[in-house]
Amino acid sequence: MKNTAKRKWRLGDRFEGHRVRTLDPMNYVSPYIMVNRSGASNLIKDKLEITDKIDEYIMKKRGEGLKGFGMMYIFMAAYIRTVSQYPGINRFISGQKIYARNNVQIVIDIKKKMELDAQSTTIKVDFDPSATVYDVFKAFAEQFELNRVENDVSVFDKTARALNYIPGVFLKFTVWFLKTLDYFGLLPRFLIKLSPFHGSMFITSMGSLGIPPIYHHLYDFGNIPVFIAFGKKTPRLSLTREGKIVEKKYIDFSVVTDERICDGHYFATALKYMREVLKNPEMLDNPPEKIVEDID
Repeated sequence: MKNTAKRKWRLGDRFEGHRVRTLDPMNYVSPYIMVNRSGASNLIKDKLEITDKIDEYIMKKRGEGLKGFGMMYIFMAAYIRTVSQYPGINRFISGQKIYARNNVQIVIDIKKKMELDAQSTTIKVDFDPSATVYDVFKAFAEQFELNRVENDVSVFDKTARALNYIPGVFLKFTVWFLKTLDYFGLLPRFLIKLSPFHGSMFITSMGSLGIPPIYHHLYDFGNIPVFIAFGKKTPRLSLTREGKIVEKKYIDFSVVTDERICDGHYFATALKYMREVLKNPEMLDNPPEKIVEDID
């Protein structure tokens, strides 16, 4: 799904979004103080209890014919829903300026097969903030199916392979040149569209590998401001209000954010909202009642 909202283009806007011009002065200074995205990263870790509601929701969706439906789709849909209410987390820094993204772009890296030496590829899909869990499932399920074919080279793979043929010294210059073009908003649109380093959020599942989530760094190339990782299901003993000890299942997840795009209070409020959506995934079956637009 693509964003159909129309906003008048102004000098200084970019292909991916409009320049945010009404923030506090410190917001405009911080990208010059914290120049790199990796140096402006905040890390948070949380856990999600999935014993009842979420497990039941997953089984219900699979019963509706959504083959392979799982936590990945819930996390992605919950993030999109959060952006619909708190669009500030969908901003990005480019050329040391703050922009509000036009749509929601989710990026994920997949293995074509669950083998050590299997090929990897990257998928990026655009969504409107009104997207439901069904929209997310349909879009990514189609892309997963298309990209899991071994030796079937995608446009991203072809571009990466072409860069691989450039000798090291010249490749270093090529990357510098691309970063310079990106800094000034001159990077060709087709490169931005296929680049896995440009988007709203990158997500990865450690659960399929059977390990806890890592704190994944943000890339200094491109403009992705959020990286989410979640781990395997883990049984833990919990104490009920009645004093009984019961076993429940949890999933740990981590979020790494670019602190320059909005303040800590805004981030905290948005992440608390996302957590509530994750705990009540049936909210994702329908579009949000309203969509909040980011500031000018």
